[in-house]
Order: sequence, then C-alpha cells, then structure tokens
Amino acid sequence: MSDKQNSLKIRGSNTLLHDSSLNHPEIQHAEPLWKRAPTRDPEGKPYSDFMMIVPGLRNFESSRLRNIINKMEAVLKLFEKDIIVADLNLKINVLWVTIQPRLGLSTEMAALLHHAVPEAKLVSQHSA
Repeated sequence: MSDKQNSLKIRGSNTLLHDSSLNHPEIQHAEPLWKRAPTRDPEGKPYSDFMMIVPGLRNFESSRLRNIINKMEAVLKLFEKDIIVADLNLKINVLWVTIQPRLGLSTEMAALLHHAVPEAKLVSQHSA
C-alpha cells in the first residue's frame, strides 16, 4: 500500500460520507491530507485548523463507531458554513478540521465535539 489512507471525509457538502444502509461508514482511499486540505482562502488569508484524536476508534464495534460518527456529524453540521474540510481518518483515529479563521471558533467546536464524544481529545490547533 502506498501513502494512501483509509478515511472518512467532510468536504463540500460538509457531511461525513457514509451510507446509512451500511453497517460501517464508507471508507475511501485518499491522498494524504496535506495534499488535499487547503491552507489559504482564495484571497491568500490562512485558514485555521484543529486535530482531535479518539483513541481506539478504528477498533470500536460497528454500532459504537456509527454512534460516534453520528454525534460528530451533528456537532459539525452546526458549523457547516465555517468548515472548509473535515476528515475523520480511521487508520490513525484522528479528526482533522480546517475552518474559517474566527476568534474562538476552533476552541468552541473542539469543546462541543468533546462534550458529544468524551473520548475525543484535542491534540493540536492552529488559529490564523
């Protein structure tokens, strides 16, 4: 296998890609995130981003995994106008979110995600 990873993505439509008729979310092979996630808006202003880890996520049983993804999706939908890219990588148990730069937005989103999914821990954040 090359540098491609299995991941779930929130892009464009700002929703996690999954088929509700399946027991598992749709897993897609993707380019490395650093190749896919934009760092600046069309005017050249930097975006903000943050990363959360959910230890053991990839090993959770199907129903627990589905429940966690649904909770994350519900929180992220509250901020869909601010999200540029969100990527849930099951291979490394990480949620990466790139957002519009707005004071306190990444902290607010991370706090709500942690409240909905207590296993999710903020690892890193970058605010422009």
